Amino acid sequence: MFVPKLALRQRKSIYDVGRKFFTIVGVASLPGSFVVNAPFGRFAPRNPSLTIDGRLGWVLMELWSPLGFIYTMFNSPLLEESPRFSMPQIILVSCFMVHYLNRGFLSPARAPSRSRMHVFMPLTGLILNTTNGGLIGSYISSPIALQHLLPENAFASPQFYIGVFLWAVGFLGNFWADEILSDIRKKGALRGKEEKLSSGTEYYGIPHGFLYRWISFPNYLCEWVEMLGWALAASPIPKLTDLEWLLSLNGIYTMAFTTPPSQFAPTLTPPWIFLIVELCLMLPRAYKGHQWYKEKFGDAFPKERRAVIPYVF
Repeated sequence: MFVPKLALRQRKSIYDVGRKFFTIVGVASLPGSFVVNAPFGRFAPRNPSLTIDGRLGWVLMELWSPLGFIYTMFNSPLLEESPRFSMPQIILVSCFMVHYLNRGFLSPARAPSRSRMHVFMPLTGLILNTTNGGLIGSYISSPIALQHLLPENAFASPQFYIGVFLWAVGFLGNFWADEILSDIRKKGALRGKEEKLSSGTEYYGIPHGFLYRWISFPNYLCEWVEMLGWALAASPIPKLTDLEWLLSLNGIYTMAFTTPPSQFAPTLTPPWIFLIVELCLMLPRAYKGHQWYKEKFGDAFPKERRAVIPYVF
């Protein structure tokens, strides 16, 4: 994402362009995602042309974020000198890498099946996840992050401890929810569904237990909690003036087309941008997946269950 030989001013400009690009693309995708299905999982294309193995595609899609993170963290695009890391920074770097180790590698390895995936998904992941990882890596080694995460600041702040706690709760909840889904597919294989599983199509059943009692996608909700916690621990909370533009079409238009990247929501740091983009991408996916469950399983599907927020949505 960055070329270390560029001047600091140029690297800062690229960083600001990346912040704006990633935020606007994520926010702009929200309405379209309610209409167009992402071509993987339960919405995988039936035509095998231009598709790849689901496990391989998932790894290729997620791989770029930790790679971009590691590269920019150690190359420190927002510093003139080599980065130095405090213990709070090391804790957060570890949390980020554990998240992607599970999401990008352990999760597909544990799953007995994954539907084939359109090549559009890993190609999109190459662009967006490299940008996201590069931005977060740039931030975590930046002067702002270093000052915020000095031991005497972070370890004296309830925000840091609350953030790390939420990250841990979200991570464990996400892992638990995925294990329930994986167990459904394993049981499907034991019940004679081997042909379907081996054909590149996932086996689906109605999940029960844990937060599935109330919602169809606790794995999404838990990931949001996880990333909210990481953002709380890693970064100052953005000013309201840097968030209010999200509440109107005119505000979004102004930010997208008339605001220079250098003036784009200055306190909206990459950890918070990642949370916003995740919400914009995953909320429509949860809604459409919930509708799919209801259509597929009909009266057998629990009527009181919501999509992703208990009792609400």
